[in-house]
Amino acid sequence: MLIAKVALMALLSRLGEFNRRHPWSHNDHYGRWVAGRVAASGARHVLDVGCGTGNLVDLLRRRAATVTGLEPDAATARVAAERFAGDPAVTIVEAGFAGRARRRWDAITLVAVLHHLPLVPTLRELRECLTPGGRLVVVGCYREAGPADLLAALPAMLANPIMGLVKHSARADAPPTHMTAPTADPRETLAEIRLAAARELPGARVRRRLFWRYTLVYDAPGPENRPA
Repeated sequence: MLIAKVALMALLSRLGEFNRRHPWSHNDHYGRWVAGRVAASGARHVLDVGCGTGNLVDLLRRRAATVTGLEPDAATARVAAERFAGDPAVTIVEAGFAGRARRRWDAITLVAVLHHLPLVPTLRELRECLTPGGRLVVVGCYREAGPADLLAALPAMLANPIMGLVKHSARADAPPTHMTAPTADPRETLAEIRLAAARELPGARVRRRLFWRYTLVYDAPGPENRPA
């Protein structure tokens, strides 16, 4: 048993080193999916919470009339602002999400952001920030707990180095700029996130995804039905 444990730790260490040499963004992997869900809702004015350097903003701006990106990290927000300087359809604000319920949006997106924020109050405020019929699209991280999470992680562990070779074949000495924003470990399990979403966002669709992610799509009540 001890030998097997040592061998497993050595294998994980080698995988970790390989992944660092061939970095790729699990978050950007879902960017087109997020933009597609937003476009399907017919949203014109979109808020991207925790926009980073603006990779998702760039996808959203092709489908919406205006996109506002919030980024609390000053250095990262500066990179995003410079990227979209002179683009009247994009506004980058160096700020967090708290207190944004004073305005409503047709769609709101969060990618690997929700676990940085208090879960229940943030879900409640996100709901209040949507226009009638507006759509919330989340790609989130969860705390692994139990055999189901372990089984879900195994395909990701195997696929991760392959994706690294495909997306970043050259060896890297440091991660790219868009992967250097501050990170945090998730606090809530997927079961806890499902329960909170069921209470605060009735009808929300929460699904486990590859690469240690889940997705959540919620449509606010409105006069017309929105496509799923």
